Amino acid sequence: MELLDQPLLVFVATFVVLWLAAWLGALWGRRRRGRSVEDVRGDFNIVETAALGLLGLVIGFTFSMAMSRYDQRKNYEEEEANAIGTEYLRADLLPEPDGARVRELLRRYLDLRIQNYMAGNDDSLRRIDADTIRVQNELWAAVSGLAKAEQPMSVVMLATGGMNDVLNSQGYAQAAWRNRIPLEAWLLLFAIALCCNVLLGYGVRRLEPRLFMVLPLVVAIAFFLIAEIDSPRSGLIRVRPQNLETLRHSR
Repeated sequence: MELLDQPLLVFVATFVVLWLAAWLGALWGRRRRGRSVEDVRGDFNIVETAALGLLGLVIGFTFSMAMSRYDQRKNYEEEEANAIGTEYLRADLLPEPDGARVRELLRRYLDLRIQNYMAGNDDSLRRIDADTIRVQNELWAAVSGLAKAEQPMSVVMLATGGMNDVLNSQGYAQAAWRNRIPLEAWLLLFAIALCCNVLLGYGVRRLEPRLFMVLPLVVAIAFFLIAEIDSPRSGLIRVRPQNLETLRHSR
């Protein structure tokens, strides 16, 4: 999966391999030119058209999968910001100094969540995750201790219920970031693209280098776009924590 986390490498590798596949198909077809290839030209065109149509359909489905996962990550970022903002307001109902303690922890937690969204796949992400777990434990301890302090049950339920939403929203967001297009789907998609480029090369009448670049380039761009959308921590198309940052500026 490391290659799929580098959309530019996906583009380069796909273009080169598919371009070579088209050339191999052309060389293979050239060797068989004397074997009545023209007699089956009509049937071959049907097969080639069907294969290219299937490739376009599968690329469309894969793009739809990537977009649905991207939208899911955006929605959970919004839900996470709403949960943290609601709990911050509910902290005003808590007696002091418990309310101030919860608000301070929520601000620290909010900063960590923003850093998590902006981090890449490196050591800083592991540090952020470790700090997030520690602050989550402190937050839960802060609100769960209210029950032992014999605070009004309505206040305890509001505080613990809101904190539960905060912790759950983070778990849902993390699960959405791990929800990627399966590697098996990428392999099958690449296999179909490979066959289509071999067919393209096999069916040409002349060895024209520029012609062989068209389909590999188009498919490589499509793969690049899908990888960009499906890679949550690399590339240019990423979920920005806009709602979390807006919430942080208001606190």
